[in-house]
Amino acid sequence: MNIGQAAEHSKLPAKTIRYYEDIQLVTPGRSPNGYRKYSDKDIHRLRFVQRARSLGFTIEECRLLLSLYQDKDRASSDVKAMALDKIGEIDRKITELQSLRQMLSSLAEKCHGDDKPDCPIIDDLAGLNDQ
Repeated sequence: MNIGQAAEHSKLPAKTIRYYEDIQLVTPGRSPNGYRKYSDKDIHRLRFVQRARSLGFTIEECRLLLSLYQDKDRASSDVKAMALDKIGEIDRKITELQSLRQMLSSLAEKCHGDDKPDCPIIDDLAGLNDQ
């Protein structure tokens, strides 16, 4: 199938598919006229990467997951370790976002929100509260 059909079947934009080809996550065949020719296996790889990316895995982690997927002698503990590492990253990001939310919420509470120029939010962003 051509790249348009591959995009439709994988639910990825053609631009993303080209990028994945550029970084060698997928290597479609070529027809005699030079056009990309995607197989069912290529579509499966694209879907695999799409699902892994939606779970927060980086491109390099996707590359490793693909190699583990293809390795029939893999240890599931390797895959589980990657998933647990990703969960740890997500937990750290959640903590960071909660802290940012709390800080911004506190600043918003201090702001009168009226037509006067005094604003603790702007003062904080300008570093005036650090003095």
